[in-house]
Order: sequence, then C-alpha cells, then structure tokens
Amino acid sequence: MPVRTMPSALEAEASLLGTLMVYPNAARTAMEEGLAEEDFYADANRRIFHAVHTLYQEGSVVDLTTVSTRLMDTGQLDTVGGFDYLTRLTDASVTSANTKNYVELIHDKAVMRRMIETAQKIAEDGFEGQTDLDEYLDEAEREILRISRNRRTTEFKNAAEVFGGVVNRIQMLSKNSSSITGLKTGFHELDRLTHGFQKGDLIILAARPSMGKTAVALNLALQAAEHNRNAGAVAIFSLEMPSEQLGLRLLSAKSRILSDKLKTGQNLTNQEWNAINEAATDLKGLKIFMDDSSIIKTSEIFSKCHRLKAEHGLSLVLIDYIQLITGSSSGRDVSRQQEVSDISRNLKALARELEVPVIALSQLSRSVESRENKRPMLSDLRESGAIEQDADMVMMLYREAYYNEEAKKAAQENNSEKIEVIVAKHRNGETRTFELAFEASTNTCMNIAYTGAQEN
Repeated sequence: MPVRTMPSALEAEASLLGTLMVYPNAARTAMEEGLAEEDFYADANRRIFHAVHTLYQEGSVVDLTTVSTRLMDTGQLDTVGGFDYLTRLTDASVTSANTKNYVELIHDKAVMRRMIETAQKIAEDGFEGQTDLDEYLDEAEREILRISRNRRTTEFKNAAEVFGGVVNRIQMLSKNSSSITGLKTGFHELDRLTHGFQKGDLIILAARPSMGKTAVALNLALQAAEHNRNAGAVAIFSLEMPSEQLGLRLLSAKSRILSDKLKTGQNLTNQEWNAINEAATDLKGLKIFMDDSSIIKTSEIFSKCHRLKAEHGLSLVLIDYIQLITGSSSGRDVSRQQEVSDISRNLKALARELEVPVIALSQLSRSVESRENKRPMLSDLRESGAIEQDADMVMMLYREAYYNEEAKKAAQENNSEKIEVIVAKHRNGETRTFELAFEASTNTCMNIAYTGAQEN
C-alpha cells in the first residue's frame, strides 16, 4: 500500500512567505485573515512565519533583513535553511493582491490535516475500546464540530458595511406587501409583535407542568410548517414523549378530532375518518422532522440539525425541553445550574450558527404556586438565570382554568378556553400579553379576535 502524505500546499506556503517579506501590506492582510503558525505544514515555514508574526505584533518592519535577523537572533536561521532559503522565498513571491487566496488555500489544507488527525484519534480510541460508548461518540462529534466551527475567523465590519447593509435590507423589505420579516407563525398577535420569528433568535416558551406548553409549541411548529412550505424543514426534538404521541397530537390539532378518540380508534364516524385521512395527507406533505431521543446532548442536536439543513434546509428548531437535555459535564463536579447555563448558551449558538429561530421549552419553578397571583415572571425560570440572559424572547403561559374551578367548568362546557401568552422579554421589540383560544381536547391553539389588518 503506497505511503500517503498529509494534505499541504508547500508552493503556496513558499509564495506567501516570500510575499510577506516583499510587500509591506501583505503581512497585515494575512494576520487579519486569521493565518496561524500551525496552519503551515513545513516546519521551516512555521518557524519563519512565527518570526514574521512576532515582528508584526511588535510593529516592526517585515522584510528579508528583519526576518533573517530575527531568526539569527533566536538561533533558527540555519534550521530553516539559511539566508539562501529566505532569498528563494522572496524570489517565489507573488503580487500582494493574491494574499487572501493563498491564506485560504493554506488554511484549508491545515483544516484537512486536523480532520485526518482527529479521525485517526477517533479510530485509535475505538480500537482501544476503553471508553464508554456515549462518551466516545460525544467526544468524537465534539472534536469534529470544533474543527468545523473554527475553520474561519470573524473580523470587524466598518460602519460603511454595516449601515449600507441595513439600508439595503430596509429597501428590500419596503417592496414587500407584508410586514413579516422572519418566519411566519400564523398567530396574528404574535406575528404583529415579532414580525415573524427571526433568524438566530433563541425563543424560550416556559410554563408550569400541564399548562399546555407542549401543545402551544406543537401548534407553533405546525403553523410555521404550513405557512412556510417553501422554506426549510421544521425540526422537533422531543425528550419527553415518543414521536407517535407527537404525531397523534398534531393529527388531532389538524383534524380537530378529539385526541381521546384517536388514542382508541373507537366509535369514529365516516365523517371523522374523512377528516383524519385529509389531515394526515396534508401533514405528510409538510417538512416536519421529529427526534424522540430521551437522552441527548447539545452536541448531538448540533450534529443532527447540520445534517438536516444540508439535506432538506432548515427553518425552525423546537426543543421540548431544556431541563431534560443532558449536560456535557454530566458526571463531573459541576452544578446542574452551571450545566443548564452551558446548555442555554449552546442553544443560542445553535440559533446563530444555523441562522434559524430556536424555540426551547422550559419548566418554571414551584415558587409560582406559592403566590396569590400565579401568573409567571422571569424570575420563575428554573435552575438558571442564564436562560433569561441568553434568550432573545421569553414567552410564558397562563391558564385561568388550571387554577379556578369556575373557569375550568366553563372551559369544559365550551370545549375551549383562553390561554395567556405573556411575552416577558423581547430583546428586539415590546413586551406584552396576548391571548389564544385553546382547545385542550384536540390540542389546538387558535387566534381569537384580531383588530388589525391580517398579515399576508
């Protein structure tokens, strides 16, 4: 079997190093592009770039003389091939206009080498077989994601770029007949408040148990999939109930057939069967994907969402719920509060990296029950203040029928009740409360009355 060498771009390394020593502005461009010493394959080239980088950081001139002097002072000139090698590098220099292209080529080869080295380590750990399987898979995925996320550095954008982009976006939006700029939810008051869920936003939907947060979340996912059929997939991660139960709830909401009837399949009329089949046909045509892993880490959510986006596109991620996600530090001497903080921060990173809104459900603390007014507040978010800090939007649910017997009786008689959606935090807009009609028997949320013009 022939010996295979690691990916490299030795000619590009030589040309770039020569360019750095010939053109004064090339060094600044290379540093701004995030070129690092470890990106170079040849040891001599790494040492030379280290000297260039050090001189640049000191504010000194970078040229053949200063670089050779620095290498001589550190006893490395002979190691890299002497003054003759440096001269050959300058002879191989290209125009400084190509600096970015060479940096990108060298960096890409370095990423390939890191991937190969990581894959080899993963294989070695697998052959040793001494690690717990879940820990082994999690570590492997984390290392690959680390390389993927860090393959490009960010840089400053000047005011002209920022405000030019802002004005261009406003001009583009002004040509639309709708004020929806994000992902339409289908709930008029919510769309009017948010202009649609925005890319990169982390949205927390919080409530006490049995308050209806899963039903509201599923209705949001269903509405988003229906109103944005040409957009990417809606991903639902359910850590609490299997996908069959989620499917039954969605089918009940879509068909408006009592969920209890769907659970047994008994005493269904022909009309109800027609409604079920029609709803099921429509649901099958929606780009909704469900994952019902009862144990999952944020790194796994990252990986699955990346794959889904690559295959089907992605428009929304729904996670039910935060407190059931396994922390990456589980088993170590780390508090659950710190774990939840890490999870919250990672979910915000997920939203930004995938450029989609992420809705994460959250439990509220029992302190709600001890108050006379049981409407939730931000301070009721369970286990970590980081959830509030990381969230772009926090919505909390309150049902009067849950606490009040008269309201509960009225809800049962009418087969419908009002559910308050309390927008307690909205980083990019106002905070207020609006109401939805909630039909518990079919897990359906509906608009009540809308006084403004309906969004297109």
